[in-house]
Amino acid sequence: MPEAYIIAAARTAGGRKGGKLAAWHPADLAAKVIDAVVARSGASPDAIDDVILGCVVQIGQQAMNVARNAVLASGLPESVPGTTIDRQCGSSQQALHFAAQAVMSGAMDVVIAGGVESMSRVPITLSVALPAQNGYGVYKSPRMEERYPGVEFSQFSGAEAMARKYDLSRDELDTYTYESHRKAREATQAGWFDDEIVPVDVELSDGTTASHTVDEGIRFDASLEAIRAVKLLQPDGRVTAASSSQVSDGASACMVVSERGLAALGVKPLARIHHLSVLGHDPVIMLEAPIPATERALRKAGLTIDEIDLFEVNEALAPVPLAWL
Repeated sequence: MPEAYIIAAARTAGGRKGGKLAAWHPADLAAKVIDAVVARSGASPDAIDDVILGCVVQIGQQAMNVARNAVLASGLPESVPGTTIDRQCGSSQQALHFAAQAVMSGAMDVVIAGGVESMSRVPITLSVALPAQNGYGVYKSPRMEERYPGVEFSQFSGAEAMARKYDLSRDELDTYTYESHRKAREATQAGWFDDEIVPVDVELSDGTTASHTVDEGIRFDASLEAIRAVKLLQPDGRVTAASSSQVSDGASACMVVSERGLAALGVKPLARIHHLSVLGHDPVIMLEAPIPATERALRKAGLTIDEIDLFEVNEALAPVPLAWL
C-alpha cells in the first residue's frame, strides 16, 4: 500500500478564553500555521493539493468554510482549495486522516491538515443555542429522541459516568490533574515545545505588543491543594472544572505527502502514518470511546500495546486517560 508521511508540523501556543489570542480572527490564526508548515517544508505554495481543517463550531467567524478562508488569508495562491470538517473533538485528527487517505490513494501528493478553534470569538454552544433561541430547532431529532428518550448528551455527564464505571475517586482525578500541569510546566521550561510553536504577535492589556509562545492553559503555579479546593460540577459527582477540558483558542497544521511528494521535495519525514482508525460508541458515555478504539486500531494494525513506545490520549477530562491507562 502507498505510504503517507508527515514532513512538517506547527501550532500556535494555546490561548485562554479572552486571553492573548482572543484578538485574532480564527481564519487569520489558521493562516499563520499554514504559512509556517509551508515554510518549514520548503514546498512551493502552488504544490499544495488541498487544505483540510477541523473546526467544531462552524458559525460566525468560523462559518463559510473557515479552511478556505484561511487559505485566502495565507500566502497560498487562490488555486489552492480548502475544506472544513467536523468530527467534534476529533475534528483535526480526522483532517489528518483524510489528508493521509488522499495521498495514500494516489489522488493527491501534498496536503495540509490541521484545525482551528477560537472559543473566545465563537463560544462552544453558539451553533446549538443561537438557532434554538431563534426558532430554528435543535440538533436532536424525533428519531434520536425515540432511541435516547430524555437524554441530553454531555461530556460532563459522560465523564462522571466513566469515573463511576472505572471507580475513579475525586482524589485520583485531582492528582492526575496536578500531574498533568506539572509535567506540562516542566516540558515548557525545558523547551520541549519550542520547535513546534509558531510565535504569534499579540497586543497586551497595556497596549504593548509581545510574541505569544507559551501555552496559557498550563497552570504554572498549580498546587494539589488548590485543585482539591475547586467545587464539583455536580453535587454528587467527582469531576471539577480543574479536571475538565479548558476553553481555549489555537490553531495547528501539518503537511502530509505521498512517496512521490517526498521524493520531489527531497526532505526527511518526521513520521510515517502507520494506521488510521475511527470508531463510534455509546453517545451517553462517549468519552469511553478511546478504549475500544485503541483495541480496534491495534487489532487492525497487527500490533500489541507493548509494541507502542509513546501514546497520546485525549485529556478532555481526567477520567478519560485514567480509565484508558
